[in-house]
Amino acid sequence: MELSQEWYYKKKGMVVEMGDIEIARSVTLKPIEEVAKKVGIEKEDLECYGKYKAKLSEELQNKVKNKENGKLILVTAINPTPLGEGKTTISIGLADGLSYIGKKAMLALREPSLGPVFGVKGGATGGGHAQVAPMEDINLHFTGDIHAITSANNLLSALIDNHIYFGNELGFDRIVWRRCVDLNDRQLREIECGLSGEKAVVPRRDGFDITVASEIMAILCLSSDLEDLKKRIGNIVIGYNKENKPIYVRSLKAEGSLAVLLKDAMKPNMVQTLEHTPALIHGGPFANIAHGCNSVMATKMALKLSDYVVTEAGFGADLGAEKFVDIKCRKAGIKPDAVVIVATLKALKYHGGVEKEEIKKENLEALNLGIHNLLKHVDNLKNGFGLNVIVAINKYVDDSKEEITLLQQKLEEKGIELSLVEAWEYGGKGAEDLATKVVELTSKQTTLQYAYELEDSIKTKIEKIAKNIYGAKGVEYSKEAEEEIAKIEKLGYSHFPVCMAKTQYSFSDDPKNLICDKPFTIHVEEIRLKTGAEFIVVLTGKIFTMPGLPKVPAAESIDIDEKGNIVGIF
Repeated sequence: MELSQEWYYKKKGMVVEMGDIEIARSVTLKPIEEVAKKVGIEKEDLECYGKYKAKLSEELQNKVKNKENGKLILVTAINPTPLGEGKTTISIGLADGLSYIGKKAMLALREPSLGPVFGVKGGATGGGHAQVAPMEDINLHFTGDIHAITSANNLLSALIDNHIYFGNELGFDRIVWRRCVDLNDRQLREIECGLSGEKAVVPRRDGFDITVASEIMAILCLSSDLEDLKKRIGNIVIGYNKENKPIYVRSLKAEGSLAVLLKDAMKPNMVQTLEHTPALIHGGPFANIAHGCNSVMATKMALKLSDYVVTEAGFGADLGAEKFVDIKCRKAGIKPDAVVIVATLKALKYHGGVEKEEIKKENLEALNLGIHNLLKHVDNLKNGFGLNVIVAINKYVDDSKEEITLLQQKLEEKGIELSLVEAWEYGGKGAEDLATKVVELTSKQTTLQYAYELEDSIKTKIEKIAKNIYGAKGVEYSKEAEEEIAKIEKLGYSHFPVCMAKTQYSFSDDPKNLICDKPFTIHVEEIRLKTGAEFIVVLTGKIFTMPGLPKVPAAESIDIDEKGNIVGIF
């Protein structure tokens, strides 16, 4: 197990190793009603799922809508290693750190997907003393939101094929709607279905996306309320007829039944950190293939309930933060008052050319080269988006003092503020310095700038992101992508923002090009129109919307013991 999943305690002169799950169980959680009271939520506005989880009522949204917004703090990161850089750990630690220095703070995070939990990255509830809890529940079935999204998505697939079975009155000639499941299963990327041999069953090619990359997930996260959800679902393009005209969900009269499946999933979930800071965990789109942000509803509600809200955008700032600004902020009418960009010495060395197996070893040369990755992200956030930025180093127990000193010197030369964070070991106290600096940072003015204008052409939007955010020399388009862009423009949807689907490991679309020290081109292979989510997905390189499992998946280590305790989730 990597050190990022190991937590060490000193006890009676001995070093005792504890996993995240054991640390979480060592803390006595407070009843969720007590946690909710910290931010003024009464019992009548909670729908409890056991002692420590609850959904917030629809009525609460109306009760708080006229309150003044708190400060919004976005946590993002450099391009990560395959195990991530502790962005969620820093987010949770910062919220606890804000509470530690006496501020009224909340978290607004995404729900974990079962794909990474059983795959390579593990869970998404933080680590060590900086966790949200109950961590097993949150990482697994939680309150059933992702299951509801999966069911709604696949009900729509069933309704489409049923319509065709009974005569195809709408004239489907090409179906673009795909099935989904919330697991990493590469075998399902492309399938043949309808092979029963029944007389009226029409065999066809289909495929599965992971649920967290589905349009239903994006719609849930971007909808302002249940009516908005129904409208967006009705607007989904599910196929085309022989005249190449789009067929919408509303033509199937399916939006009502899908909304029924999603009515409870629409309500934000409340849990707590190990230090009892209130946390809203709602929605979970991937950032490398979807828009990577928790729900607009949860973020807006948190802003009304607290003075400081810590939220997160998935993967590196080239993906998560860009889409947070260009998609979520546009839709929600919000902007971050401060941005924390997370890095680790290991990841910086990884982007300096060191192999994964060697990143724990001191290597000042590789660190010096890898710092360019961090500086490019900082420049994008400060000068590209006009935001106030601080760098947070997720500190490990074996980090070299010499490497830390080098990093401090490099950032100081550029006038970039830095905080060393030890939240996984010390919780909120370990993020006190970051919390204090962030409070000061949020008092400064920002002028939010987008990477592109909605009036720009589709290609102009893509190229502005590729050149200005990624640093690419240009963009190349496949024949299929060119044709789809022309079709979208003809349909009148070119004003939608673009949602870039790209490897998270590099500024380029090549996951092996970690240093990006030579000119590179972004290759657009496919374009997918999402009229319900109201954005255009741009698939680059060899990105898949259904991930696969690694050779040794985390699932092999997950078990349940004789006492009924889950073990092996990290």
